[in-house]
Amino acid sequence: MQTMQYLTAAVLAAFVGYVAAWYTGAIEGNFSLLLFLATVVTGVYWLGERLVFLPRRARAAQALEQAAAQRRAELDRMGIQKVDGDVQEAKGRILMQPWWLDWTAGLFPVIAMVFLLRSFLFEPFKIPSGSMIPTLLVGDLILVNKFTYGIRLPVINKKITDGNPVQRGDVVVFRYPPQPSMDYIKRVVAIPGDEVAYLNKRLTINGQPVATNALPDFFDQDAMRYFKQFDEQLGEQRHRIIVNSDAPAFIQGASNFQGRELCRYSVEGVRCKVPEGQYFMMGDNRDNSLDSRYWGFVPDANLVGRAFFVWMNFGNLKRIGAFH
Repeated sequence: MQTMQYLTAAVLAAFVGYVAAWYTGAIEGNFSLLLFLATVVTGVYWLGERLVFLPRRARAAQALEQAAAQRRAELDRMGIQKVDGDVQEAKGRILMQPWWLDWTAGLFPVIAMVFLLRSFLFEPFKIPSGSMIPTLLVGDLILVNKFTYGIRLPVINKKITDGNPVQRGDVVVFRYPPQPSMDYIKRVVAIPGDEVAYLNKRLTINGQPVATNALPDFFDQDAMRYFKQFDEQLGEQRHRIIVNSDAPAFIQGASNFQGRELCRYSVEGVRCKVPEGQYFMMGDNRDNSLDSRYWGFVPDANLVGRAFFVWMNFGNLKRIGAFH
């Protein structure tokens, strides 16, 4: 048992060290991998507890109880009625789960449930920037549907079911193509085969301007200024966007991304042909969003899921609810 204590201490120290190195920026962490490993390790301990350690403790407690019964019988034959020691208390100590199983097998059901929910059903995210204003605000805590576009295996993100096709207008969380360890959230504005153009701050899909209606100006509390706001319709869903009329139309600082030859940049903006299996994403805060205009297309393999619900914003409880 002492060997198991040392082994468990080393395993727990490794997990703590990984999290600490990730937190301090010494390494690039992967939460999906960490959760998967935690599920596997605690699952092994849970099986060990059910098949080995708990039966062993039960046999030891039974042996103690039998020995105590024999001792009481012998003392009875000798005429001694009073017996020192509490057998039940000693039995309870023997059956008690040791600390190294408490911190492993004892946590397995919770960790396994979180892993399954997060991997195949819903995953929570926090909005860190204003690129999706006014649809999503900084500090919004959102839920992402992990099965809408097909179920994917955790960690390796391999799709095993087809699911529903991605639609124009969907708000999607995906792995950032230049740095896949990072998650981004944007709106799908063009799907495979589309020709998308954003020229002079007007969006067109396959030569057709996307319908917009002017709304009252939007006041951004972080920037402490008003921006022009529009109601835009992509596909079947309507949503709001904001535009900074003072920002230039041309795209400054676009990277040399894969498939850039499919895009044509000018002082008016950009026009792209979306390749098969990829998507063109933009933020609703059109002049304050680092999106496909700058770093290119998002492959289907990078999709995480469709964002659909704000479950909490500690600064504004009115934010709770579904969004488009």
